[in-house]
Amino acid sequence: MRAHVALVAVCAGLSLCTLSLAATTSRTSLRVTYWENGANTASSVTWTLRCNPPRGSMPRKAVACRRLAKGGAKLFAPLPPGIVCTQIYGGPQKARVVGTVSGKRIWVTFTRTNGCEIGRWNRVSPWLFPPGGITS
Repeated sequence: MRAHVALVAVCAGLSLCTLSLAATTSRTSLRVTYWENGANTASSVTWTLRCNPPRGSMPRKAVACRRLAKGGAKLFAPLPPGIVCTQIYGGPQKARVVGTVSGKRIWVTFTRTNGCEIGRWNRVSPWLFPPGGITS
């Protein structure tokens, strides 16, 4: 009888772990707003994305969900304080990403105002928003 109770307890524990993991990975829901000309905030394009299964208005949903599953919320990490960046202007483009990635809440703005910000932009482009740049 004890073995049966122990087996039921182990199975229940494994089921909860599986449900918890599935809930975490399925809780990816984003709203991405993109401005081609950051100074002109009136003209924007907005996409939505949900994963597991990939859906929403974003182009390349499946690619974006795979990248988000692999990189997680760290893809949206801010630049470290005091970092030295090259003073290269990459263009006026601006994007804001709001929502959850693997259950973690994010609210991030991307720009192309210097070398570090261009690097952050390129980390999530072109699968999350357009590549950007001065000539785009």
